Amino acid sequence: MTASLLQVRGLVKHFPARTSIVGSNAVVHALDGIDLDIAPGELMAIVGESGSGKTTLARCIIGLTRPTSGEIRFHDQDVTHLRGAARREFRRRVQPIFQDPYASLDPRWSIARTIREPLDAFGIGTSTERDATVARLLDRVGLPGRLGTRMPHELSGGQRQRVGIAAALALDPELIVADEPVSALDVSVQAQILNLLSELQRDLRLAMILISHNLAVVEHVCDRAAVLYLGQLAEEGPIDRLFGHPEHPYTKTLMAAIPYPDPTRRLVSAEILGEIPSPIHPPSGCRFHPRCPVAIDRCRTEQPEVTTFGPGHRAACHVASLRVQSPSMSLAGATRSPAPPGN
Repeated sequence: MTASLLQVRGLVKHFPARTSIVGSNAVVHALDGIDLDIAPGELMAIVGESGSGKTTLARCIIGLTRPTSGEIRFHDQDVTHLRGAARREFRRRVQPIFQDPYASLDPRWSIARTIREPLDAFGIGTSTERDATVARLLDRVGLPGRLGTRMPHELSGGQRQRVGIAAALALDPELIVADEPVSALDVSVQAQILNLLSELQRDLRLAMILISHNLAVVEHVCDRAAVLYLGQLAEEGPIDRLFGHPEHPYTKTLMAAIPYPDPTRRLVSAEILGEIPSPIHPPSGCRFHPRCPVAIDRCRTEQPEVTTFGPGHRAACHVASLRVQSPSMSLAGATRSPAPPGN
């Protein structure tokens, strides 16, 4: 088995709930006990609804947000509390690509200066070598060199995101964390940016984490995916297993909601109840049980353990675990237990 490049163990992040209505000691449970492994050269997706903890997880990994507890290891070194030169080196090897390409670029800097800034900050190469690197990166992301003198407002959204990608590549990182990199772009250019990211990840043998809520995108470009729900891991596995044989009811619902342009494909009902609960007062037991169409009594009171369903495929679901123990049982045969008031 390939050694992990990045390991996340028991990651917890709570934010103070800044409202007097819920009490002064209330917290937002953004992440609660996340475990993940990223292999070198792997393209992994983190998916889930808004409020599931995807962006918080990304910010913790790249060091922009400090976890409440837990551990993040890069090359088997704990990077959660790095300081000084060690933190600087980690920042060089792990680079972000942000959601909004306009907000992430300094409006006062030219495109060439934006891409060159990481090289200047880390003192890489001579001035002439840095200029050559900028030209090479512009070409690598499909932008003509003449755009180097332009300002961000003179570029389209897709071009600005290509600049952000070029800046992320400037330091030859080993891991890139891309947080919804195409959600702010026109649909007409989303595929171009996704294909570029996939091509760069493959050609440069980068590890990449792609944060997304678009499962059709994930299926197209990723090797593995982790499904988050209300700050916890619902399911994780290789793309073919996750899309072909999902185990968690939440994952099944997400998969059933993917629109396929095939008139002969039978539509599958995607029953999901209510809205995502408050992360300030998450439900007891399985956090998905108030919305789950197949929840049983145990789901309401006992948090499910992560069960392995195949190579690299695991999920946290009582009903799915029972089906493994008793193959004759099916999710369709499970009975929904009504959620108690307040959950």
